[in-house]
Amino acid sequence: MTWGSFGTVHFLSLAFAAALLVGLYFLAKHLPARAADILFIVLSFSGIAAILFNLLMWDSPLEYLPLHLCSLNALILPVAVITKSERLGNILLLWSLGALFALVANFAMAETPLLSWTFVFYYFPHVLEFGIPLLFLKLGKWKVSAKHIPLTITVTMVVYTLIHLVNVFLNGYAEANGLLNSAGELLQVNYMFSVTPENPLLALFWSVIPHPYWYMFLAVPVIALYLALLCGVAHLVRRKSR
Repeated sequence: MTWGSFGTVHFLSLAFAAALLVGLYFLAKHLPARAADILFIVLSFSGIAAILFNLLMWDSPLEYLPLHLCSLNALILPVAVITKSERLGNILLLWSLGALFALVANFAMAETPLLSWTFVFYYFPHVLEFGIPLLFLKLGKWKVSAKHIPLTITVTMVVYTLIHLVNVFLNGYAEANGLLNSAGELLQVNYMFSVTPENPLLALFWSVIPHPYWYMFLAVPVIALYLALLCGVAHLVRRKSR
């Protein structure tokens, strides 16, 4: 049985992800604080395990460098969980959306056999990369704040720019030297989708600005609106709790 996209199995997997996160929330609520912290620290390393799996499994490490938003989230998440840094937490509340999109728009993984190692190292790390930042917010371990919005957007776009330069360099180097991927095709990378869009939302941005790198700047107002709404909801919840 394969995972599929927007079929019964796919929808059930999304429902299971939601149930898993709800279960983790109630488990953390009833565990001693120290035990809950240890649980989240252990779970936060799942994304790094997935990065190592991809680097070793597919015999094409340049195509699986940890340079997508999900992978960057995976690298920072353990640090943010251990330190409980509010700045990192606010950044990850944005970056964790990459993991959610990877679970919902799973087109590249649709033919993956269910419960294969490939599925396990894709599905569960993405669920935790998306869920842990939200759980930390809900459990009061982080606070979302409007004062962190400029930093979050700036860091995100600086990282995006640097990764685009990596894309340009690797693709140019591969063309000049005839580097091939594991399928025997010319190696071309598209980290953070700076070269071309690979999902319907980014395709919408591309239809407005059909140029590599620049088209993604249309996401900035969307990001700002999302973060502002998140801060507004959090503020209302805090007021209600008082």
